[in-house]
Amino acid sequence: MTKVIDVMNAMEEIAPKSLAFEGDRIGLQIGSPNSDANRVMVTLDVLESVVDEAIENEIDLIIAHHPFIFKPFQAINWDSEKGRITKKLMTHNISLFVAHTNLDIARGGVNDLLMEKLGLTDTDVLVKTTEEKLYKLVIHVPKTHENEIRQAFADAGAGFIGNYSHCTFNLEGIGTFKPQDGANPYIGSGDELERVEEYRMDTIVPEGILNQTIELAKQAHPYEEMAYDVYPLQVQGEAYGLGRIAKLSEPMQLQELAQLVKKAYDVPNLRFVGKEDKRIRTVAVIGGDGNKYIAKAKQMGADVLITGDVYFHTAHDALGMGLAMIDPGHHIEQVMKVGLQQKLKKKMPAVQFSISEHKTEPFTFLTND
Repeated sequence: MTKVIDVMNAMEEIAPKSLAFEGDRIGLQIGSPNSDANRVMVTLDVLESVVDEAIENEIDLIIAHHPFIFKPFQAINWDSEKGRITKKLMTHNISLFVAHTNLDIARGGVNDLLMEKLGLTDTDVLVKTTEEKLYKLVIHVPKTHENEIRQAFADAGAGFIGNYSHCTFNLEGIGTFKPQDGANPYIGSGDELERVEEYRMDTIVPEGILNQTIELAKQAHPYEEMAYDVYPLQVQGEAYGLGRIAKLSEPMQLQELAQLVKKAYDVPNLRFVGKEDKRIRTVAVIGGDGNKYIAKAKQMGADVLITGDVYFHTAHDALGMGLAMIDPGHHIEQVMKVGLQQKLKKKMPAVQFSISEHKTEPFTFLTND
């Protein structure tokens, strides 16, 4: 039986908590890590209608992008929507987990998914929030198991440099050891000094997968006790941050790009800021509300910033600095539902993952027929 903690561990690999903004309300908000999680539903928002949908489908765990509990409750009143939601979740033993800004920032998260919808995959981070720490992992292994250890590195996600995998540096040497009482050596016998031809294998490991890499290496290593060292590196790894920026393969006019955004994000309407014939080559995207990042988008060379909830005065400021804006709404972040469901299915094929079919867009658009 899959437990909530198992899904939480999978989510930590997809969107590590360390990426989240300080003070963001993420993680398990209702329920127990030890509760069952055989049926999991992914949603953008936690509304009462979404919870009713979860109850109808006998869901064990809801994974949401927008936090249900953002400000501390002063009371749980069953006559209020949040009170009713809380009661329903607890009555039906449904746990609730939230991945918010960590899912925005993570590789393959909300902003990458939004860029992919536009056909843009060669992207850079728009607003850098942190850089990945790198370590050098050194393991001593007999020559007979060199390939097994190298594959263990790769399976964990270590040893990747640019577009190259299985990157290691190997030095030949002689390892010595004398088994003591109680030892069960792979090579040698008790109280006799052994000399074994070994490799010292070095590889590069990002901090987030360091422990996982060591554990997989131990499983592949033949020795009862694996000898290894870990060295922090001054070289910084990949940058993480909010939003993405990329160049179009061919420039297009602002109005043409707005039509592409409308179709790609499947929105009934949108608004844009700037002249219709403005030439667009570099596109920046921030899911949700990206109003405060217009200066950063301009600094990074963006011709247009695609984001939701654009304020009136922000639009004027953007015009003044020569930055176009396209506002398809906050709800475009719903792209995370299918994207996250697919990632989780690959990691946990035995779990039944579904997406909420209930639309949580609060706005109704009046259009001319």
